[in-house]
Amino acid sequence: MSAGHVVGIDDARFPRDHRGDVMIVGTVFSGSRLDGVLSSAVRRDGADSTDRIEAMVGGSRFAAQLAAVILQGIALAGFNVVDIHRLHESLGLPVLVVARRPPDLDAIRRALLVNVPGGRRKWRLIERAGPMKPVEDLWIQRAGLDIDHARAVIRRHARESLLPEPLRMAH
Repeated sequence: MSAGHVVGIDDARFPRDHRGDVMIVGTVFSGSRLDGVLSSAVRRDGADSTDRIEAMVGGSRFAAQLAAVILQGIALAGFNVVDIHRLHESLGLPVLVVARRPPDLDAIRRALLVNVPGGRRKWRLIERAGPMKPVEDLWIQRAGLDIDHARAVIRRHARESLLPEPLRMAH
């Protein structure tokens, strides 16, 4: 993997009772330099996060320079689960999911299957992404890169905290 630009993507805060679209932000970094900010919106607990990220990143002026996509968790705007394998294939970029702590998968599964429309499909996407693995005091899932490349991306971009700077700034 080259040391090109990396985009970190996270959702904006939203009230617990919010229904509708939630803003997502992508910060594009080259090394330690912020080169750009991207934005879009995804439906709260919806099913459009993969499509919206594809359009936001793939349609940006940075697309040809990007070396990786980093997500703050596998779901945006509640339970709008990203299909990281499809995202990797469509953008032709490695996709790295980063979390500060391992998720409570039993609670997530219960919530999806009982409370969320399309919960079975979303749970399958989480399962397909594979188990989260500990790397550099974080927990990761990945598509299109091995564990050593994932570790290198985290080390290269973690400056002010454990989180890679593109994610910290998108947050």
